[in-house]
Amino acid sequence: MTDPTQDPRFLRNPYPTYAAMRSACPVQPAPTGSGGRPGYLVTGYAEAREALGDPRLSKDTAAFFQGRGSSRHLHPAVAHHMLATDPPQHTRLRKLVTKAFTTGAVTKLRPFIARVTDELLDRWPADEPVDFVAGLAVPLPVIVICELLGVPQKDRSDVQRWSGELFAAGKPDVIDAASHSMADYMTGLIAAKRLAPGTSLLDQLISARAGDDRLSEEELVSLAVLLLVAGHETTTNFLGNALLALLQHPAERDRLRKNPDEIPAALDELLRFDSPVSTATFRYATRPVTLGGTDIPADTPVLVALGAANRDPRRFPSPDRLDLDRDATAQLGFGHGIHRCVGAPLAKAEAEIALRAVLTRYPGIRLAVPPDRLNWRHTRLVRGLASLPVTL
Repeated sequence: MTDPTQDPRFLRNPYPTYAAMRSACPVQPAPTGSGGRPGYLVTGYAEAREALGDPRLSKDTAAFFQGRGSSRHLHPAVAHHMLATDPPQHTRLRKLVTKAFTTGAVTKLRPFIARVTDELLDRWPADEPVDFVAGLAVPLPVIVICELLGVPQKDRSDVQRWSGELFAAGKPDVIDAASHSMADYMTGLIAAKRLAPGTSLLDQLISARAGDDRLSEEELVSLAVLLLVAGHETTTNFLGNALLALLQHPAERDRLRKNPDEIPAALDELLRFDSPVSTATFRYATRPVTLGGTDIPADTPVLVALGAANRDPRRFPSPDRLDLDRDATAQLGFGHGIHRCVGAPLAKAEAEIALRAVLTRYPGIRLAVPPDRLNWRHTRLVRGLASLPVTL
């Protein structure tokens, strides 16, 4: 069986492939699961939502791979993070970080986000094309999450590089090396913060370790790495995909430019239209599961294609049309259930502030290259642009 998701055309536009797979069967065997093992791919919305909330689909990666042998050398703190756990461990870890990402906590960060956005845009040259990804979509979320966690400014370029390398699809040695660099750095930063405590989220997690929550050293490092990576990689892609969608739909772009207060309500539709997380992170069936009429055997990986589910016409009529009047609040771009993205309020705040600033400051912004010349990142997990050249 050939894997249609490995076709270069899939990177540019996965949605026709997803539509064909979904119409054939919304849950079907995938040519490759995790580590080359056969699995199942979920492309239907109802089936995806059900899978994301089914406790029989475990996220305990360590339990699945135990005793199976692997040539991989991921750092344990990167391999065994909060996203790769089930309750009650997941419940305990998530509770520790949730309060940092509430709407109220994010509201306090908004002036900082706006200031950083303006500072980055001030650097854009007025008379030549600008790469939106390198000029805003990458640095803004990195600076914000590093600020939140208390990562010193001098270290942020290293953190950004390692984070990008963790998504180097098809380069396991690069990913493994980056996991050790990131975890070793975080271990050192945690040690430094113990000697000179501050008020950042990381400082709060360190102090929680001494309380009733009993956070182990490995859990502390893995939470820090997860928050750092998940806190900006996905938002970077969200920003790039959202602006590209608006540039390819000039009427919608102009509508938001003239009515920037409509941007918050448009974010769910932009997330649905081109989801920054294309495939949800690893799950496997702990016992036989029937999903969408398909029987999935126990001990089998299950990949949930969020991008496909968000284009299911049974849930979103005319799904390939960007419609800012659509009620897309049920989109699965942030996942669903107990593993729904804890940083969703922060990601939305960054996207709203960034898009408002770009559209109002540069009313004539447009693509600097034809859409088919855009370079997409070579990874199935996240969907994002390697660069987005724009003319101001």
